[in-house]
Amino acid sequence: MEQWNNQKVRRLLWPLIVEQLLAVTIGIADTAMVTSTGETAISGVSLVDQINQLLIILMSALAMGGSVVVSQYIGREDSRSAVSASKQLLLFNLIFSTGVMALTLVFHRLILSLVYGNLDADVMGNAVRYFRLYAFSLPFFAVYTAAGSLFRAAGNSRLPMFAAMLMNVVNISANAIFIFGLKLGVTGAALGTVLCRITGGIFLFLLLIKSKNSNINPHFAPKTTLEPVMIKRILRIGIPGAIENSLFQFGKIFLARVVSGFGTASIAANAISGAVASFIYMPGTGFCMAILTVAGQCIGAKDYEGAKFWTFKLMKTTYIALISLNLMIFFCMDLWLGVFDLSPETIVLTKQFLTLHCISSSIGWPLSFALPNALRAAGDAKFVMVTAVCTMWLVRISSSYIFAYILDFKALSVWMGMALDFFSRGTIFTVRWLHGKWQTKEVI
Repeated sequence: MEQWNNQKVRRLLWPLIVEQLLAVTIGIADTAMVTSTGETAISGVSLVDQINQLLIILMSALAMGGSVVVSQYIGREDSRSAVSASKQLLLFNLIFSTGVMALTLVFHRLILSLVYGNLDADVMGNAVRYFRLYAFSLPFFAVYTAAGSLFRAAGNSRLPMFAAMLMNVVNISANAIFIFGLKLGVTGAALGTVLCRITGGIFLFLLLIKSKNSNINPHFAPKTTLEPVMIKRILRIGIPGAIENSLFQFGKIFLARVVSGFGTASIAANAISGAVASFIYMPGTGFCMAILTVAGQCIGAKDYEGAKFWTFKLMKTTYIALISLNLMIFFCMDLWLGVFDLSPETIVLTKQFLTLHCISSSIGWPLSFALPNALRAAGDAKFVMVTAVCTMWLVRISSSYIFAYILDFKALSVWMGMALDFFSRGTIFTVRWLHGKWQTKEVI
């Protein structure tokens, strides 16, 4: 295996960060452009997006499982098994997403009713139109997610970045034509999403089958049927990740209900602070992906010292990036808050939320969300899942309720609970990593 070096890691890292920025841009563009079609339209789209997030979590978790398996085979220099795992990931993700698409096309109205209950007729109508068309994008998004994870596992993060750029261009252009030009409203927004995902999926798949990399090009794999043993290896990493992230999303919904009980100012401050926090996390998410690839290849080669070295180095860089962004947000808070038309109460609450977050995330976020990817890369995904779920529900949610309703910290309680969650799960993951039990785990 070619040894990792600073230049090679940098080539892997910067496209990952750019890709995260582009992913957020798609969401911002969609929201801004759909808003012009009216409140019932944006309400219908936002309801579908909540379900969409769960589907993205499931397919991304499966892709992460495949990425870990493939990266370990690449580290072991077992090209035959690596390409076999690559093809199995593509096949399984495609079959799974096609099944979900079929269920969505048949039961879209029932699903919306079960999740949200009785909705206003106009909101339900918009949600149904959007959900029905959106379903056709699922197989293409599954291919895009799987292909992107395979390129990253092989150390090539530039092609997924270019795909994200192309998807942004298609999404914004299609939305402009369908929403503003043809006045198709929610239908236009759905068509923009479908075209965007079709483009991204086909683009990355074509690059994959034309790739000369024998570790990930599915043409090099001899079998075209599902292999239960290889699928099981992928799911051993993917399923814990899917459970962890799904329960994390449900936990965030619980906490949103806590905030909503303290008035409009709290809701607005929480929304603005959450958007800023997401911006702060974007570089960190790129480092998380880099750790998964680098540590996975090192562990596959049984180079545990290399895995420790590069995990420590990438963690250090994550801290530098996160602290720098938090300092910028903190010291420029008055300046950028002046851009928003906010009430004095909302401004005070936003400052409280973000001050606490800048401090707690600078200390605890890398250990809570970046370091566990090194554990996942070693096959310790079940421990990561159990820890994350327990700290989310036993620490973040329970302490938020105590701070809110017993100690009367109101909406600030949610951000206090988040800080405690960062410190508790970060401590547990650090102890696990230093103890070294992850070195006894086997993925392949």
